[in-house]
Amino acid sequence: MALDPPPRSAAGAPPAVPDPVPDTGPPRPAAPAAAGATPAEAPAAESRLPALALAAVGVVYGDIGTSPLYALRECFDPSHGVALGVANVLGVLSLVVWSLVLVVCVKYLGFIMRADNRGEGGILALLALQSRIRRPGWRRLAPVLALCGAGLLYGDGAITPVISILGAVEGIEIATPALRGAIVPITVVLLVALFAVQRYGTGRIGAVFGWVMGVWFLAIGAAGALAIAREPRVLEALSPLHAVRFFAEHGATAFLLLASVVLVVTGSEAIYTDMGHFGRRPIRLAWYGLVLPALVLNYLGQGAVLIERGAAAVGNPFYALAPGRWLYPMLVLATLAAILASQALISGAYSLTRSAVQLGFFPRVRIVHTSGEAEGQIYLPEINWALLAAALALAIGFGSSRELASAYGIAVTGTMTATSVLFFGVARGVWRWSLLAAVVVAAGFLTVDLAFLTANLTKLARGGWVPIAIAAVAFTVMSTFRQGRELVSRYFASGRVPVDLFLEDVRTSRLPRVPGTAVFMTSTPDGIPAVLLHHVKHNKVLHEQVVLLSIATVPVPSVPFGRNFEVEELGEGLWRVVARYGFMQTPHVPRLLAVCLAQGLAVDLDDTSYFLGRETLLTSGSSRMPRWRKALFAFLSRNARSATAFYGLPPNRVVELGAQIEL
Repeated sequence: MALDPPPRSAAGAPPAVPDPVPDTGPPRPAAPAAAGATPAEAPAAESRLPALALAAVGVVYGDIGTSPLYALRECFDPSHGVALGVANVLGVLSLVVWSLVLVVCVKYLGFIMRADNRGEGGILALLALQSRIRRPGWRRLAPVLALCGAGLLYGDGAITPVISILGAVEGIEIATPALRGAIVPITVVLLVALFAVQRYGTGRIGAVFGWVMGVWFLAIGAAGALAIAREPRVLEALSPLHAVRFFAEHGATAFLLLASVVLVVTGSEAIYTDMGHFGRRPIRLAWYGLVLPALVLNYLGQGAVLIERGAAAVGNPFYALAPGRWLYPMLVLATLAAILASQALISGAYSLTRSAVQLGFFPRVRIVHTSGEAEGQIYLPEINWALLAAALALAIGFGSSRELASAYGIAVTGTMTATSVLFFGVARGVWRWSLLAAVVVAAGFLTVDLAFLTANLTKLARGGWVPIAIAAVAFTVMSTFRQGRELVSRYFASGRVPVDLFLEDVRTSRLPRVPGTAVFMTSTPDGIPAVLLHHVKHNKVLHEQVVLLSIATVPVPSVPFGRNFEVEELGEGLWRVVARYGFMQTPHVPRLLAVCLAQGLAVDLDDTSYFLGRETLLTSGSSRMPRWRKALFAFLSRNARSATAFYGLPPNRVVELGAQIEL
């Protein structure tokens, strides 16, 4: 395994890059690739806004847009003991509508999306913003919260495809009861197809299928509006008073019902995670212009059907909106929408993993860029197939969306809670809000989040343990890898030789010099790296030109190429290059060296050799890291993608020098 970028760089990189946010006040609206960044580009960005909004409909809102397939059905499941009276229907509908308003409109679109890191969102982008906070206690707490939230997002990414597709395909048993046994096999086939097309990239998927979700929202909105026209009393549910009365009358039953109500806001975290793919303005335009009206109309329409038909509609109130000849077209459209619904969480898992790799929380994986224009559009094969394996296991193991709903809520509410706490850190420590303002806003978010989370904890035995188990595995992997990289970095730092001492040895030892350039990858931008010392000790030769290359990850999504490096001449043919990349970027070393000529370093790439360290990790060291975690770190390191491939090095010019490290 070659030397990695320093795991501490997310918090301790040299201050050569502007801070990710201003010192006071909320950050100005960022300009991600989707929205345009400069005044000269503004007209072009404006012209692309409708297309980007439609693409966002297809990618960002798929999950929350297919919640009507199962959410209201779960709320009126007979096991909850909520009778189908008009007052109860209005009360539940009011909870549904105001959950959408408070969680999506107020929390995510109103506040959380303002906490972007140079246009990028997601819980690790939120963690990167915490690097500006100097309180030791908070700096220890923030990574734990972020990793817990990230782990739950992986669980969400595995569950979302299954519950969405199962919820759609289950319409078959209404249309043709004899095909009930085919629901799970059809779901398995659709899951395989969904993950197989991921290699074509988020941009293409959004461009091709955004219109499908657009038709979906128009269709469910129209179906709901027709039902409302027959039973206009459901419009009363727009008043929050019905939700208050429902809680007052039902007490504990109403509180436990929140575990089902939360299903209407599943996918809200994806709005923040996928912000970098499309930008704030397209995402907001899509929500207020199409998604929210369609969802409200459909939920109210389902409520109207429940009032009209009572127990006859409880089995599946969504498909009850499309009786007769409209059932089959709605079934086909729902299946297509459900397949696309998973895209937000899948692409979010890719972005999350790349950020984790760059921040030193995850071993290197293969990152495929699926767009030559948008840096954020990527495909990670290892993560893709791991999610597919988990999704297939869940589909076969649970067998129905009703059973899987118990597992879904904890993943969603746990991530929402972690996001709220980290938002408090940004508001207080980065934006410099007053303590009162930060507490009031964060407490408002947490009141809703914790109510949903507590209600879902009652479902642990019925499947709620699944996302917790996935999150626990992800947390263990990420925290162990981070701690292990810190141990390795300290080991190499302890054996580093000062530059002046090494240069003096070069001058006095008459060390033979050979033509060409040697590039030595090093994890820190100071001293002489161990890999160079090993090379001189064993090969007893030095190239005419030696480049000490250090690559660090800074807590911003991206650093403009060409302005992200510094070149320093050390003497005796030695040069130091310090390159800084954002956590949403993937370094490419030959491309970097090619532009160093502007600062005096001339590198002939055809006559350059790259020297990397390959470490053999032993678990017999004296560090306080538990032995099982040492073994896990050694396993992760052995199976990480090679530095040669990750950094874009030509394989036939790479020399690896081994070293044994006792952890």
